[in-house]
Amino acid sequence: MNFDFPAVLVTATFFTGLAWAVDSMLWAPRRRRKADGLVQAGVPTESEQVASVLKEPTWIEYCKSFFPVILAVLLLRSFLVEPFRIPSGSMMPTLLVGDFILVNKYAYGIRLPVLNTKVIDIGEPQRGDVVVFRYPKDPSVDYIKRVVGVPGDRIGYYKKTLHINGKPAEQVPEATYVGTGSGVSMSGADERIERLGDLEHRILVMPRTPGIEAEYIVPEGEYFVMGDNRDNSNDSRYWGPVPEKNLVGKAFRIWMNWDSANGGIDTDRIGMKIQ
Repeated sequence: MNFDFPAVLVTATFFTGLAWAVDSMLWAPRRRRKADGLVQAGVPTESEQVASVLKEPTWIEYCKSFFPVILAVLLLRSFLVEPFRIPSGSMMPTLLVGDFILVNKYAYGIRLPVLNTKVIDIGEPQRGDVVVFRYPKDPSVDYIKRVVGVPGDRIGYYKKTLHINGKPAEQVPEATYVGTGSGVSMSGADERIERLGDLEHRILVMPRTPGIEAEYIVPEGEYFVMGDNRDNSNDSRYWGPVPEKNLVGKAFRIWMNWDSANGGIDTDRIGMKIQ
């Protein structure tokens, strides 16, 4: 069962804010009127009896304390930047297992939390963007892949080479990949530089590993995505393109890496830009 953190944040924001508002408009005035009645009856203003009447219930104090914090987290996470953790090696060598990344939530439009309804249109994914999206077959699960096809593109994948509208994407051999930590199993793969327009990024291919070869037309309002670890990625080649409504945001920075199989924190990856 996946933990729906956005729903929890929205719920917590609503109830803490509601408690604060009801207390401010209804319960607090009642407490003050009761305290005023005691003072008029001769009870000293500084007495413990008056202080006890004016004292807020503990749960109201907690609500007032937590509401601004929860609201700030909700706004930041929903409309600006959201952190994610990379659980698999499908985007190697660009992203490694244990990378903690930051995702720009407004790059492709402002969406309401939980409802995921776009209210402000800002931009659209471009070929080469690394995007986080809700997996079309199970929207409760977040995936991360690279956009290789935009609406209207004819995408082909033959002999380990991506073709866009009939033209092969340029690939330049780089080296034999040497993996570390959880990615050691990919050691020996071919590391190549692939160019999509003006953008260059690294990919891994295993020449002797058979893979699906086919051609696809990307429908309007959808995007074709692939993992940079081409022979170890569950992507659009297998389950189709990603609808625009499933987009979460654009990955842009690694803020930490923690891989217990690699000795814990890898300080060299802190702050790396995702390309």
